[in-house]
Amino acid sequence: MSANLLNLSAQRPCCQARAQRRSAGVACRAQARGGPPKSAPGNPKSPVGIHSQVWVGGWSPKEAEHAISGTKDAGYDLIELNVSEPDKFDAAMTKELLQKYGIKGSGSLGLSKATDISSSDSSIRHAGKELLSNSMKILRDVGGKYFVGVNFCAMDKYTTPCSTEQWNTCRDSLKELCKEAADYGLIYGLEVVNRYETNILNTAAQAMDMVADVGADNVVVHLDTYHMNIEEASVQRAVKLCGDKLGYVHVGESHRGYLGTGSVNWDGLWSGLAEMGYEGPITFESFSSAVVSDSLSRTLCIWRDPWVDSRDLAFKARTFIDANLKASLASLV
Repeated sequence: MSANLLNLSAQRPCCQARAQRRSAGVACRAQARGGPPKSAPGNPKSPVGIHSQVWVGGWSPKEAEHAISGTKDAGYDLIELNVSEPDKFDAAMTKELLQKYGIKGSGSLGLSKATDISSSDSSIRHAGKELLSNSMKILRDVGGKYFVGVNFCAMDKYTTPCSTEQWNTCRDSLKELCKEAADYGLIYGLEVVNRYETNILNTAAQAMDMVADVGADNVVVHLDTYHMNIEEASVQRAVKLCGDKLGYVHVGESHRGYLGTGSVNWDGLWSGLAEMGYEGPITFESFSSAVVSDSLSRTLCIWRDPWVDSRDLAFKARTFIDANLKASLASLV
């Protein structure tokens, strides 16, 4: 390592703290990676889901029924609900529709600078915790189990690396929130996203460090192939690193379009999941300005339409996921 790189590491206390956490957690993660599969190869149990914003940009009764019925028609088990505005979300209506079509729900959101629970400003942290608490109550009320997404900091570009102070503030906030989530019977999934959307959790290794620091039974890692394609050296190794703490997976293509038409290393994902005996949700996520709101398009930098036909996209994604799950499991026999 060059002197310049050594100096850079020395200037980043968060790097040193993370290295210490990773060293302390090696034995625990090795045991998780080496454990037996949860189910026999060839017996896939993962519920397959789709993000609601593949179908609709809002959540009026008409939009909700269109999204949930479309999810059922396309053969999915679960729909991921946008719970970022709990004061506008009709939980009773949503629960009724989920029951009508026999679909389960999960919930996700991304925090903003005004609701960043890793902020040094206590008023901002309070606003974030209040939003997350209300969103978790919505998910509880619709009968959901998985509360995922960028629920640990602002989903935004930071201009400095994560500091030890920011890390510890985030951890302490998450400890409180995971306790509340447990009271509601929820699993709290930390989504690992790219460097342009957070400075805290960009890799599976960093997420495992945070999971260890939070120390809650119901906190898990949420991996996303769109982000892994940017940040991980090996998708397969990232999946296996998480072991039993991998609790939720987003499948999305490198360009947010049709699965299998971009640069994501799908073989690495499917083989890693199969080898681990993963049984958690596998949810298709894709965004197009043809459907989502202008504000979300700006937040996610969706400057073009990677697709325009929600139904065609959803059906082909379900076929892609099913075929690859079966093939990867069969390869282990």
